[in-house]
Amino acid sequence: MLTIGVIGAGRIGQLHVNYLKNNKDVRIKWISDLNCDKMDAWIKECSIENKTKNHMDIINDSEVEAIIICSPTDTHVDIIKSACAAGKHIFCEKPISLSIKESEEALDAVKKSNVKLQMGFNRRFDSNFKQLQQSITNGDLGEIQTLRITSRDPEPPPIDYIKRSGGLFMDMSIHDFDMARYLMQSEITEVFAVGGALVNPEISQYDDIDTAIITLKFESGALAVIENCRRSVYGYDQRIEVLGENGLITVDNAQSSTLTFHKATGISTENPPYFFLERYSEAYKIEMDQFLDAIVNDKEVSCTIEDGYNAQKIAIKCKESLDEQQTKAL
Repeated sequence: MLTIGVIGAGRIGQLHVNYLKNNKDVRIKWISDLNCDKMDAWIKECSIENKTKNHMDIINDSEVEAIIICSPTDTHVDIIKSACAAGKHIFCEKPISLSIKESEEALDAVKKSNVKLQMGFNRRFDSNFKQLQQSITNGDLGEIQTLRITSRDPEPPPIDYIKRSGGLFMDMSIHDFDMARYLMQSEITEVFAVGGALVNPEISQYDDIDTAIITLKFESGALAVIENCRRSVYGYDQRIEVLGENGLITVDNAQSSTLTFHKATGISTENPPYFFLERYSEAYKIEMDQFLDAIVNDKEVSCTIEDGYNAQKIAIKCKESLDEQQTKAL
């Protein structure tokens, strides 16, 4: 049985716990959260043995073999370095940090230790995107010309969240940067980004945007376009299109129902799932299973800290491109 501790019991932390509590091979010994005193009913329901407001209680526990980091981004690097020093394996939600220097410190700590660290880029584990990646890798499309990623949230987050999110590119687009690298298996060499606060102008007061068009160039010569928006009133919009010499592959939105109603006034279908928790529920389970399997069977993790670092570098260059209105090289 693998003994773990979870740091951070917000929305994503609870999602992981609610899955792990049903895994008979996992013992959730600790939960750490500043508000854990208000969570007694949930903690008991999940059979979590101990609670604490200090994550070092988890890291210093010799029985804990792995930690799940779901705390605010500005805490990630200190926790990673402490966990590496204590020999704990790590699952860390994105991003690593909000600065390259801090992320390099985390990267160095992981390299010098024998711990495994898997980044929480859950979209890699979606079955449709996995199948698309395999088709590209197998050469089904031949040489790739273009990749198009559409990623839109149903509604913008609260302003209090915007203030500490790190910005659209670091908070939202970073998933798409990782997906672009994952699908194309090629590094990005140039970025150009335009955008604005078109949904909520108040967001611009915090040096941020809610709508963006990003173009990427890969080492392979292929091009990509990413469209992001914080508001999509019909639901969580997640689509991908890849064009190659042998044809086109598309991945459309997941549907909660395949029912289509044909009537005299028009044809209607169900909206896509409302948000990421519904859309990627299965992907979250698969990514955690693969992390646990990497520990138990001493395998390489599926999404490394280097993947997180590279996606973060792209996010930073996109912000520079937006501010300077010019193409930025990586």
